[in-house]
Amino acid sequence: MANGVFHTGYQIIVKLTEEDLGNPGRPDLLEEITQPINKRDRHLLQCLEHHQNGVCQAEEDDRSPWMAIRRRTVDGRTTLVAAHLPVRHTPTQEESDKHKAMKERIARAAERHGLSAEPEARTHDGRVRTDVLVTGPAGRIGWEAQYSPITATTVRRRSQAAADHGITPLWVTDSDRAALIDRAPWALVDDVSWRRIISRNALLVRAGVRHLQRWKCSRYSERRCPVTDSDFSACGRLHVQWDLPALCIPQKRHTEIDELVTASADGEYVPMRIPGQSDPHSYSRMWVPAEDRDEWLDIVGPEDEPSPAPSADSELTFTGEPLDTKCRYGEETMVFTDRRPKRTKADATGLHTFDEIPKRLFKIPQQREQRLTVTPQQRQAAAALYGCPVWRIGPCAGCAAPIHRYGPGSAHACRTCRSRIST
Repeated sequence: MANGVFHTGYQIIVKLTEEDLGNPGRPDLLEEITQPINKRDRHLLQCLEHHQNGVCQAEEDDRSPWMAIRRRTVDGRTTLVAAHLPVRHTPTQEESDKHKAMKERIARAAERHGLSAEPEARTHDGRVRTDVLVTGPAGRIGWEAQYSPITATTVRRRSQAAADHGITPLWVTDSDRAALIDRAPWALVDDVSWRRIISRNALLVRAGVRHLQRWKCSRYSERRCPVTDSDFSACGRLHVQWDLPALCIPQKRHTEIDELVTASADGEYVPMRIPGQSDPHSYSRMWVPAEDRDEWLDIVGPEDEPSPAPSADSELTFTGEPLDTKCRYGEETMVFTDRRPKRTKADATGLHTFDEIPKRLFKIPQQREQRLTVTPQQRQAAAALYGCPVWRIGPCAGCAAPIHRYGPGSAHACRTCRSRIST
């Protein structure tokens, strides 16, 4: 990308690689050009190639010729970079109709279940406006029906403002490419007409809601080992992850949007934020059953806070490179306006693997020594009782009685020991 921009106010070229920005007579220029877009003229900074030729590469990809200046830190060195702003989008009539229909559906679902629903709600100071504010025993849920494009920065800013006022944001969209995904609590529904949205037909949540899955990895497991990525090579360890309903074993039913309206306000579903395994500064966000959240915390424990991201006030490095006026949009492999790695469904599972099952999960007191002290005839009788091969008979984890302990359909404890913890 070009390492300079054109300042339309002063009619000057700003050189981002030079300490004085190529304009020694303007000491306040850096502070001026790094102001947030909502605090300055959107058309203040222009792509140099567009300024010279009237068109640039970015405009072919639905970006505007207007620029924003950001700090980028790579390998500990912070430099100034220029970003093409997106083309401003005016919602179409269809998008507006869908937005209105979703707001009405959310409010209707809440009121039908005895919850308070306030469309176009504003906080007392007027700083936060919510499409539909649903209030229930678990607190206030701020629903945002988003059917038109929105920037990640806007999502973060509005979500943080809501959280600062004690409101849990919940964004709903019909696009799996929406910038709001994983930037705030969210839910994805099917792309259907406004008439379908407003109807009483079921509207399923396709993504944004997950369920906890845990299993001991063995050659009898129904799942492929996520470590070896093989159906035939099991690692023998405990795996814990979050899955979409269709990927659960056994499969879970999809949550309906009306159900999420009430369950989030009642506290039956809660928001989770899972740090990325490859990048501790990225997160997967999801709504999960409260009991799954509690089990996750029992297994994994509280997540460590990630190390702080590079400060926005890091000392700048000016490379002094010659001015490049060519628009380089699309040539860079790093998109500096989006610090997160490219979203993939696999990243959202939050996979954790343990060498052995944490002892705190054992609810049945274990015998000091789990050994079968039975005769071969008694072992044969147990195999006949449970309808399994004799080599799959093993000791109950609680009382050491012979049970179907190994292989498909097995259990770790006998029915008597399991019944003691379920009552």
